[in-house]
Amino acid sequence: MRWKGRRVSSNLEDRRGGGGAKAGGISILGLVVAFVAWKFFGVDPQQAYQATKQVTSNNQQQAIGIENPTPEQQETSAFVGTVLADTEDTWTTVFQKQGMQYQAPKLVMFSGVVNSGCGTAQSAMGPFYCPADQKIYIDTDFFKDMRQQMGISGERNQSELSTQNAAGDFAQAYVIAHEVGHHIQNLLGISTQVQQARQRATEAQGNQLSVRLELQADCLAGVWAKDTHQRTQFLEQGDVEEAMDAAHKIGDDYLQKKARGHVVPDSFTHGTSQQRMYWFDRGMKTGDVNQCDTFNASI
Repeated sequence: MRWKGRRVSSNLEDRRGGGGAKAGGISILGLVVAFVAWKFFGVDPQQAYQATKQVTSNNQQQAIGIENPTPEQQETSAFVGTVLADTEDTWTTVFQKQGMQYQAPKLVMFSGVVNSGCGTAQSAMGPFYCPADQKIYIDTDFFKDMRQQMGISGERNQSELSTQNAAGDFAQAYVIAHEVGHHIQNLLGISTQVQQARQRATEAQGNQLSVRLELQADCLAGVWAKDTHQRTQFLEQGDVEEAMDAAHKIGDDYLQKKARGHVVPDSFTHGTSQQRMYWFDRGMKTGDVNQCDTFNASI
């Protein structure tokens, strides 16, 4: 995959590291501010402390960048930012053709644990999209695992991808594009409709709706790949096979067979290997969002 030398998105939040003096979970500067509020304005010291702690905590979470990043960290940031920029270019054009304005998501790179609009998340969850704050969260060590580990690893609550055999750049880009697909669904109100329908459905029916939502995100990732290649010629030999191998190894049937030795179709939430490969391929071959209607298709 050719990705270097193109635009890098500014919609990145890097929470992989942080610095600055802290005391009891609050910065030294925060303690000074709380003291001044109490001493000169008569504000209750406990209230001042809690308020300042909240503000400084929020500021720390919004901090951008790592102090003294390693070459590998710099490379990861550039890669993620470039892929995110490609999704912005694709979906801005698609939305404009429909007379709409695209609102790009933020992408948060983190390490270990992160606070999101959907609650606290750990790296074991893998990449995920939070509709509450319209942000994508990725522990970038996930990509390292993809390159180094054998078999399957990563999140299963919102599993998107994790295999050594599919550990190239394009497979990693597919992860990002899939999560952006969930952002598209959120913008169009599809995610809300599915959530409301699931509340009225049985567990098996709800799981089936989740499958269709995931397969549509796969298809939208394919649309991104088609559009980006037409604009940049970024695909190289083996990239498509790499993505298809990735789609195969994140199928519910593949993962359940590997973990349990058998499959339970009613419990599927992401789709079978065959389904995931089919819908990604469909989006990539057609480049047409209208071909991604998984909810009215026989999947």
